[in-house]
Amino acid sequence: MPNGYFTTLITAATLFVIAPQTSHAQAAGDCVKTEMSNPARVVYTCGNGLVIEAEAASELTIEAPATNARPTAVSLTSDAVLVELPTGSGPFQILTPHAIASVRGTIYAVDVDGSKTSVFVVRGEVAVGASAGASAGPVTLGPGQGVEVTPGAALEVKRWPAEKAARLLARFGR
Repeated sequence: MPNGYFTTLITAATLFVIAPQTSHAQAAGDCVKTEMSNPARVVYTCGNGLVIEAEAASELTIEAPATNARPTAVSLTSDAVLVELPTGSGPFQILTPHAIASVRGTIYAVDVDGSKTSVFVVRGEVAVGASAGASAGPVTLGPGQGVEVTPGAALEVKRWPAEKAARLLARFGR
């Protein structure tokens, strides 16, 4: 991480004892945090229209270049996030143990479990590459497409069946 970056570790599971319908609090960078229920998740609304929705049990770090600046990346180590970034809002990345997903404007979901990272695009385009040291080159996903990134395997873009996409998006109340 570049010098001068502001990083906040957020473990969403620790935010819920009894999940209220909504509650507001300040979060990392210029984001405002809202806790949601049904399904339980945390929504970070940030500058330039960036919205990051994290499952309640997600472990993530929001990275911003300064204390009150719009985040430029999220490091995700477990569970899933849904990201909405309007076109022209600037670059944004999701970093996982297995992959890097980079965008300029889109809606997409990233799901991490112990053995793989799955990336699915709702709208726009997302460039996905394997983590450092992998031999697989990057791929670009369009709407309805996804990829599963596992250590040592080639990246294969696939059109996700409607049921698979719906299961992932339902985790965010969509």
